[in-house]
Amino acid sequence: MGQGHPRQQDHRQLSRWRAAPATPMPTRSSDTLPALERFLTYRMHVVNKVSDRDSNRAYQETCGLPLGEARCLAAIGRYAPLSVNDLARAANLNKGQASRSAQALVDRGLVNKAACENDARGVLLAPTRAGQALYERVVALIARRNDEIFGCLSEQEQAQLGAMLDRVIAHVGREG
Repeated sequence: MGQGHPRQQDHRQLSRWRAAPATPMPTRSSDTLPALERFLTYRMHVVNKVSDRDSNRAYQETCGLPLGEARCLAAIGRYAPLSVNDLARAANLNKGQASRSAQALVDRGLVNKAACENDARGVLLAPTRAGQALYERVVALIARRNDEIFGCLSEQEQAQLGAMLDRVIAHVGREG
């Protein structure tokens, strides 16, 4: 029971990992395998999990939207008009998630759905006035969350991390 709040546990675990000296990954012939938390992909997953959990809470409290809908509204507000496929790419969601989130935003009166002229089955999504106003709050929250998460890094370190992430994303391909 005395485990503490899950968020505190995550942050303590991240602190331990950061403090541990970096060790080279052993080769296949090595007798020992690295601890799971030494793998960059695992550590990125931990940061993503903590970020998504805390961001979801912040979006709910500040904007009344779950994380997926907030991401979709951010993409629609920035790139409208968007098809559902374009929304999925822009918000980094699968088509089903994007479609459900877009429909929820339509149902909330935050997004308009219009028929696509060159695709009888397609629709184009654009924010309503209320959606545009909420989009601006969402973008401000994204900036605040970014500062909270990466505030432990200097501006130079943030730029370096951004450049490295861009290289990794280009290497693996954005969609996997």
